[in-house]
Amino acid sequence: MKVDLSKYLDDWYKEEPARNIYPGPVLTISREVGCPAKKIASSLTERLNTLKKVKAKEHPWRWISKEIMLESARELEVDSIQIEHVFNYKSRGVLEDLLLAHSKDYYKSDLKIRTTIAKVIRKFANEGNAIIVGRGGVAITRDIPKSLHLFLEAPLEWRALRVAEKHDFTIDHARNYAQSIDKKRSHFRDYYQGKGNDYTRFDIKLNCMTLEVREILDIIVGALRTRSMI
Repeated sequence: MKVDLSKYLDDWYKEEPARNIYPGPVLTISREVGCPAKKIASSLTERLNTLKKVKAKEHPWRWISKEIMLESARELEVDSIQIEHVFNYKSRGVLEDLLLAHSKDYYKSDLKIRTTIAKVIRKFANEGNAIIVGRGGVAITRDIPKSLHLFLEAPLEWRALRVAEKHDFTIDHARNYAQSIDKKRSHFRDYYQGKGNDYTRFDIKLNCMTLEVREILDIIVGALRTRSMI
């Protein structure tokens, strides 16, 4: 079941009068397996925090990834291990859902977990100066005017070599692993944005095989300046 995300977030926003603030700026980074999203997010955060803040908010920039799961668990009042399967792109079976629903006081359905993830990502985005890595961020924050959405890509063989080196896989295993996770990440985004939804196309796609990290950072900073986000 797909969340009616725009209605959900609009209703949630209206319920929070203290959030009558201008949302963003927010940058989302999606990626194919093997592309250095976390390294780019970390380095970009450092660079942005050395720049004078003209259009951004006064508090420091930060990049957000694992915090999404921890904050979602806090919102749901459960241990993070109980929602980890959603972040690992897994779903419970119907029978497992029924058994857990009757056996755990703090059971939360996958629908509830996913809607809470959307709420948490939107909260970080509204606070501004946020770099959100993965987790369907492009779909959840696309309507924010001060937002920029990136996709890191590279040829499969280039990515497979890096996955094989990182995980000590054979090249065939690495190739299959990369394709499998790419598909699961795509399905995760589809859950929030709707399959084939053109509205959530990325603003910029960057080839990690042909561009150095420094060059990628230069491109991103330039785009943020052009969009009056920094």
